[in-house]
Amino acid sequence: MNSPAPAPPTTPQTSTLAVISLVFGIVCWFVLPFIGALVAIICGHMGRSEIRRAAPGTMEGSGMALAGLILGWAQMVLIALAIMFVFLFLGGLAFLASMH
Repeated sequence: MNSPAPAPPTTPQTSTLAVISLVFGIVCWFVLPFIGALVAIICGHMGRSEIRRAAPGTMEGSGMALAGLILGWAQMVLIALAIMFVFLFLGGLAFLASMH
């Protein structure tokens, strides 16, 4: 009796979107602040969704996608704070200039 050979174990595939998210999450801090953060956030959410939908044990990279998300959102928060600071600072200067 010939029994079929057991299938070799498959190695989980890393999500490309998770890798892209991590790369752009790092890049957004040095080269492309807004665009890089936006790409990191979008790809991070899409990568985590792709990993959740895949069969268990077939896809990995959730940690990379999460790191990309954190880096992207942190950069967006800093950009928003910088914009608010500039408007408040310039608004304060305009107010002081109008007082004289």
